[in-house]
Amino acid sequence: MKKIAVLLAIGFEEIEALTVVDLARRTDALEADIISTTDNIIVKGAHDIAVTCDFKLNELEIEDYDAVIIPGGMPGSINLRDNDEVIRFVSHMNSNKKIVASICAGPIVLEKAGIIDNKRITAYPGFENELSGNYQEDDVVIDGNIITGKGPAFAMSFALEMIRVLIGEQKTNNIKSELLLK
Repeated sequence: MKKIAVLLAIGFEEIEALTVVDLARRTDALEADIISTTDNIIVKGAHDIAVTCDFKLNELEIEDYDAVIIPGGMPGSINLRDNDEVIRFVSHMNSNKKIVASICAGPIVLEKAGIIDNKRITAYPGFENELSGNYQEDDVVIDGNIITGKGPAFAMSFALEMIRVLIGEQKTNNIKSELLLK
């Protein structure tokens, strides 16, 4: 079973983080761990929804994971970007060609990690000027092992593309069918 780490910091965008976790756990082929990047196991999102995480970042074995997910939200994205442990985690995943996925304002974390130069990316409108990648207007962009999504309205598309890349078209289509997506 493949494992993904969804990193949460205070002020994360709940839709983006929890949609990924929900859909991944529906697959029976992905283990989705919710990871606190704070000193607390409970992290409050941008809209005051408190989420009890599975682990804290300092408890993880990075090698156990096949993907890392960086949700957006404010100030969550800034809190992730300014966390040296998060940057090390993201850099390690990228250097090992594992999936690094980020949505909304989250690509500012990828920028700080130095992994999006010359990569096609998307992000929440207004953040493109903070990113060195080749900004695209698309809802979800995949360039090698980097997956980026535009924002909250595209959380489902973002999650489904991440699932497709990790475990294939058939299982993704099964999830779409269960969700009544055409």
